[in-house]
Amino acid sequence: MADIQFFDTTLRDGEQSPGVNLNKSEKLEIAKQLERLGVDIIEAGFPAASDGDFEAVKLIADTVENSSVTALARTHKKDIDRAYEALKNTAKPRIHIFLATSPIHMKYKLKMSEEEVLEKSIEMVTYAKTMFPEVEFSAEDATRSDIDFLMKLIEKVIDAGATVINLPDTVGFTTPEEYGRMFKTISQNVPNIDKVNLSCHCHDDLGMAVANSIAAVENGATQVECAVNGIGERAGNAALEEIAVALEIRKDFYPYETSLVLKEIKRTSDLVSKLSGMYIQANKAVIGRNAYAHESGIHQDGVLKNAETYEIITPELVGVSENTLFLGKHSGRHAFKDKVAEFKLELSEDEITTAFKKFKLLTDQKKEVTEDDIYTILMEIKTEDADIPMYRMENFEVNYGPENGTESEVSLKTPAGETISNTTVGNGSVDALYGTIKSLIDMELNLIDYQLNSVGRGKDALAEAHVQLKVDGQVMNGRGTAQDVIEASANAYINAVNRYLIKNTQEKSISISS
Repeated sequence: MADIQFFDTTLRDGEQSPGVNLNKSEKLEIAKQLERLGVDIIEAGFPAASDGDFEAVKLIADTVENSSVTALARTHKKDIDRAYEALKNTAKPRIHIFLATSPIHMKYKLKMSEEEVLEKSIEMVTYAKTMFPEVEFSAEDATRSDIDFLMKLIEKVIDAGATVINLPDTVGFTTPEEYGRMFKTISQNVPNIDKVNLSCHCHDDLGMAVANSIAAVENGATQVECAVNGIGERAGNAALEEIAVALEIRKDFYPYETSLVLKEIKRTSDLVSKLSGMYIQANKAVIGRNAYAHESGIHQDGVLKNAETYEIITPELVGVSENTLFLGKHSGRHAFKDKVAEFKLELSEDEITTAFKKFKLLTDQKKEVTEDDIYTILMEIKTEDADIPMYRMENFEVNYGPENGTESEVSLKTPAGETISNTTVGNGSVDALYGTIKSLIDMELNLIDYQLNSVGRGKDALAEAHVQLKVDGQVMNGRGTAQDVIEASANAYINAVNRYLIKNTQEKSISISS
């Protein structure tokens, strides 16, 4: 049996999705969940990109124990040094460096010749190897590179100390046949290829990222780079959950073993969706909410008689449960604490107390409290930075008028501790509410996007709102949950403003300390 390693880039390439901005606490929670999922390598970020990214990578590297943590770097000494500073406390520091090798990239982006690219690659791999026992080299835009030049470069960087060679389909251009052939050619013709692991990294611009990744595995790749829910730049990356489940369900065809704990897929998917603000389409393979729903009468009849007639993936395989009531309004703190422990989250006594209070408030409003509800409460607590002064909603009221529009009155507590309020009129409840909040905050606020979803199903499901808000020129994501959709919407708007405050405060703090 061949072992296929999963290299997850949700926190690096995935976070480059337009509008996604995860704070340090959110990145850490995702990394911990990726560790529970059994991911072999977590690409935690690009330390040289910003002080915030450096701090997040360092925090993850200092926390995660069972997954290897890596960071991206360009072929610059300062990038490699910065990555080492973030990763040096890990048991086995690993770096991922890249340089483009395609003619179009070398000519127009790098303005370098093949010989210059070759020399730079050898020099930086050699330098990285002085600090990192594991050095991954990526030939950016490999699928549009000259195969003879690519093989020459691969041989040289292996001699320089590379331990992993990644051949990315950077722009999602290739097909499974072409991509598989490239891996086969390189496996058969590079004389020292047996000294390294071959890795694939596919983008989904033509909808073939998963198929291309599996074609690479069939032809010698032993590491797959992917992202949860397929998030990433443009059309995204190959979806981790789709590759993992395909290898499991078709073991008769793919004789490969992985270290993934498949029952953690749903929770991982839900967490990434919630924190990134990128909802999962209903018919998404493996983890969409319709993946196990059978509306057709013929399909329903078949599934009732024998699930295997139309259901090749059991919901339980990926951690989908009936999600029924497990605690009620009469449940005590001890029972609640025992149930929270099943999520394998690390919570302080103060955090458990806060979560229990929110749970009790929810049971007064909601007849059936589900695991998704509890997990939502816990994630809000775990990813909130309570140490930084922020805006807080004190009270709000929306009144509908048939003639003069909708009136909204809002009271906020400012970061300075002052309570401020105002009343404005808008076209509908959300417009009026957002207009009032905007009038109270001394920043330039422009709403870009607004989405509303539910946590679970049913008429009493929690409402979850997501917004994209431009705050003083910076695009920030905000999210909020509540039993009431208007309250959830207000919470999301204020959350986006607070995330801006947190980001700026952390960056100033890092700048001063460094």
